[in-house]
Amino acid sequence: MEKALPSIPVKRYFTIGEVAELCGVKPHVLRYWEQEFTQLRPMKRRGNRRYYQHHEVLMIRRIRDLLYDQGFTISGARNKLQELVASERDRRKSVGEGPLEGVEAIEIDQEEFEAALHEEEDAREAEAEAADGVALAVPATRAPLRAGAMSPLQQLRRELFEIRELLTLNR
Repeated sequence: MEKALPSIPVKRYFTIGEVAELCGVKPHVLRYWEQEFTQLRPMKRRGNRRYYQHHEVLMIRRIRDLLYDQGFTISGARNKLQELVASERDRRKSVGEGPLEGVEAIEIDQEEFEAALHEEEDAREAEAEAADGVALAVPATRAPLRAGAMSPLQQLRRELFEIRELLTLNR
C-alpha cells in the first residue's frame, strides 16, 4: 500500500531536502522537474540553493500525483498542469476573486528574501545551541528578533501566509 505524504508545516520557505521528504521524491528529481515544468520556479540564493514556497510544494505534489499515480508522461502532465492553472484562473475571474480570494499577492524582493532566510537560519542555530546547553552570544542589533519580537510587517506577512494556508486547506 502507498505511504501517505506528511502534512506540510506552516513556514515561509522550504529547502530542497525538506521538499523532497514532504513530496516523496529525491532532490535530483525536483531539479529535473524545474526544467520540465515552467510553473515550478523556486527562489535561489547564493550558491544556487533552492528555497520553495508552500504553493510550490503543493504543485510538486500535484506533479507527483500526475506522473506516479495517474500515469501521465512528462509532456502529458505539463499539459494537464497548464489546463488546471488556466481553468483555476478562469474560475477566479468569473467569480471575481483575486489571487487569494481578494488578498493581493505578496511580492518579496531579493533583499527581503535574504533577510527572512537569515532570520530563520539564526533562529534554527539558536534553538540548536540552546538544546545543546551552549550559551548563545547574540548581537545587540538582532536580539529583539531572536527573542520572538516581530515587526508589524513581519506579523502581517505571517498572518497572510496562515490565511493562505487555511484557504488552500479548505478547497
